Amino acid sequence: MKREQRVKTKRKQAIIYAWLLVVVSLLQFATTARAADAILADLERISISDTMLMMPMRDGVRLASDIYRPKDAKGKVPIIFIKTPYNFNKLAGASLQWTYDAVQRGYAVVMQNERGRYYSEGDWTLLGDPRTDGYDAMTWMANQPWSNGNVGTLGCSSSAEWQLALAAQHHPAHKAMVPMSAGAGIGNVGEFMEQGNWYKGGVHQTLFSVWLYSVQQTTYPRFPVGLPQEELQRLRKMYDLAPDMPEVDWKKQLASLPMIDWLESAGGNTGPFREMIARTPADPAWSEGGLYHEKETIDIPAFWFNTWFDVSQGPNIALYSHVREKAPSKGARDGQYMLIAPTLHCGYYRIEEHEDLVVGELNVGNPWFSVNDNIFTFLDHYLKNEKSDAFKKLPRVQYYTLGENNWKTDEDWPPAHAKAKRYYLASSGEANSLFGDGRLEDKRVSGEPSDSFQYDPMNPVPALGGGVCCNSDAAKGGSFDQRGIEARADVLVYTSEPLGKDLEVTGSIHPVLYVSSSAKDTDFTVKLVDVYPDGTAYNVDDTIFRARYRNGYDKPEMMQSGEVYEIRLTAMTTSYLFKEGHRLRVEVSSSKFPQYARNLNTGGNNYDETEGVEALNTVWHSAEHPSYIELSVVP
Repeated sequence: MKREQRVKTKRKQAIIYAWLLVVVSLLQFATTARAADAILADLERISISDTMLMMPMRDGVRLASDIYRPKDAKGKVPIIFIKTPYNFNKLAGASLQWTYDAVQRGYAVVMQNERGRYYSEGDWTLLGDPRTDGYDAMTWMANQPWSNGNVGTLGCSSSAEWQLALAAQHHPAHKAMVPMSAGAGIGNVGEFMEQGNWYKGGVHQTLFSVWLYSVQQTTYPRFPVGLPQEELQRLRKMYDLAPDMPEVDWKKQLASLPMIDWLESAGGNTGPFREMIARTPADPAWSEGGLYHEKETIDIPAFWFNTWFDVSQGPNIALYSHVREKAPSKGARDGQYMLIAPTLHCGYYRIEEHEDLVVGELNVGNPWFSVNDNIFTFLDHYLKNEKSDAFKKLPRVQYYTLGENNWKTDEDWPPAHAKAKRYYLASSGEANSLFGDGRLEDKRVSGEPSDSFQYDPMNPVPALGGGVCCNSDAAKGGSFDQRGIEARADVLVYTSEPLGKDLEVTGSIHPVLYVSSSAKDTDFTVKLVDVYPDGTAYNVDDTIFRARYRNGYDKPEMMQSGEVYEIRLTAMTTSYLFKEGHRLRVEVSSSKFPQYARNLNTGGNNYDETEGVEALNTVWHSAEHPSYIELSVVP
């Protein structure tokens, strides 16, 4: 009876605790809602608003735009242009904060929906046709009687991605841009050909499939074209045109085959997914849309905001370096700035000033910084021509070093004094799992020449942590203890001796594997891990590569059984301090699912197949075939 009473007491306690969590969440939501309402009231007080203005494009299509101008402006004002595929029927979140802060600082703000989204007319295309629609909007804004002719673009994720292709159009009014977490707007730059994050190393990143489920729309309710502004303002109070998408268990959905049916079988809208999933990384169609490609020039100042746990920190940082080096004018080359925060995708405003930040399971200290001070110091200089001391002191590059948990600044990326250092994979032939004998050595060593594992696409290695966004929690982002993953026999684990002194890795990380397989085609993954003295193993970054693309994305070639091939995986990027007494670890496998789509090992299309085959995959580390990972080390 005592035991039953204890059980009942615990159940009551659990119920009370659960209700307390609900109450706390509701209070937090109510507080946030009140704060948003207060900011909206203040915005109304300080601004002249012109909502549901239908801005005309060259083909007669009109794009729904809300404009906020400062009431107390003495003369013409610069404009901050924010374009989005998302609903801004009621301003909220970062868009509300940006708008209020900008108007308060003497800017007009133009918030606009992409073509074919909500009240904007026309048919939606991915990235909102930034070349023509963006250019036409710039012309309209520059010609307004209240405009000083200087326009800057601002936004994170979908509000950043379109800025890149627009910048390459060289509109004379486009004086500066602030793209934040903009990787899905990059087609190719440097060594990266991810086609807007659709791929990494030629492997589909499933976040894009999940994101398209709620965004792609070619059939949806809409009002007649040409309605007057007053009518649209009235209708907007009653209809926000936001679809209520059926909930989907995306872990389960992404495990279903064939891939090409993912959205259709989930009840999604019609749109570009089925055509896009069939494209290869080098398909010419990627150059026909709104993606920016490095053959285009960007010749305006830019402040690039990036994060360490984003889905595309590699291309983002590479594009900063590309424009810094290749912009045609000295003013644009000198006008490139970059900040890298230790958060998930677009997590800049989620950093609290007096609290430590936990990303996944890893406490990264307190990385607070003033987002707005950085943004407006930059924009004030280029849109208002202000010669402030704050701008003179603005660092060229600001980045947060994980492990050390400290902000650093530099004039270059990576720091000019960084040096390449290699660690070689080694074992006695049994590196399988955490309990194997895999070693990471800073010099080539002799031993057994290889390790093998069985990769079964029907039982893939699960994803846990890393650069993740927008996938409805199908895979978690951040840094987590990897020992559960490393216990699998299909994960090769190579670990260094404890470090005798601190080791800072800042810059690109290049894994090179020599591999063979029983399959015609397969994938290889590499993960860099920080092993604490107590054995806890936190992921730093990871990458993947599809073997058929080893000679180039435009030259797919199947593998031959028994042949050894060199695979240069897509680079990882970080700034991380491995502390004295910690150990470096490298994991090698063939899947990280559902973050990356599985290779079914058939040599076929993958996207339209329903059956997979097992592969015996081998990683070589002999004198002839020395697999290694090359780090960018700061002395």
